Amino acid sequence: MTNDTTLTISRLIAAPPSAVWNAWSVPENLAKWWIPAPIECEVVTLDLRPGGGFVTRMREAGAADFQPHVDGCFLEAIPEQKLVFTTVLAEGWQPAEPWLALTAILTFEARDGGTLYSARVLHKTPEDSAKHDEMGFYEGWGTAIGQLAGLVEPRG
Repeated sequence: MTNDTTLTISRLIAAPPSAVWNAWSVPENLAKWWIPAPIECEVVTLDLRPGGGFVTRMREAGAADFQPHVDGCFLEAIPEQKLVFTTVLAEGWQPAEPWLALTAILTFEARDGGTLYSARVLHKTPEDSAKHDEMGFYEGWGTAIGQLAGLVEPRG
């Protein structure tokens, strides 16, 4: 169910949940698709357990320094099935004040020989949800999911 504080996006990926999980759970793999190209991604922390940290940085092509992207905490991690992270907590359940408060619920559902990858992103207020939408949620997350598919789908 969607309301005015939730944005959702999904895609059927022609690869099993184990491959999609591997793209999420291995830092080198996550760095290849998590941020839309040509922006580069640096995975600083990827501790897939409740309370574990999730920190990524981004850098424009040609820029010298990486800038903050996600500073969060995993709330749930069920291999090959589900990941939940939030930006309102940092590693070890430490309260945080993010530039955009959200909780992302990611599911990996085996379907039609592949994986239905779904992201449901919850925001504190309708205004925050609208801000995320206006920032290009569907284009950005859609591009990243396309890059994920490109990484894990068999080449024919």
